[in-house]
Amino acid sequence: MQNQQMNQQPQNQQNVMQQPPHVITTKDFAYINDMLAWNLLAMKKAHFAATQCQDQQIKTVLDSCGQMHQRHYEKILYHLQEKQHSNSVMQ
Repeated sequence: MQNQQMNQQPQNQQNVMQQPPHVITTKDFAYINDMLAWNLLAMKKAHFAATQCQDQQIKTVLDSCGQMHQRHYEKILYHLQEKQHSNSVMQ
């Protein structure tokens, strides 16, 4: 009985999207906007903290943290631009 239950997929897992839709909803846009804002703020705070720091090791860690957030910010923008380009090609 237990094996039968484990082998059965729940109904909601049968309709899994293979690719994301070509539309960004208002909720999606708000979340993307938040992600960009969080990464930008973290990048700015890390940079500011690094400029105020006297300990070189801590300054190096703060700089790398800021660079990581900058890469995340740029990667999100890249994906948005790529999505925009692919949508304009499809239309």
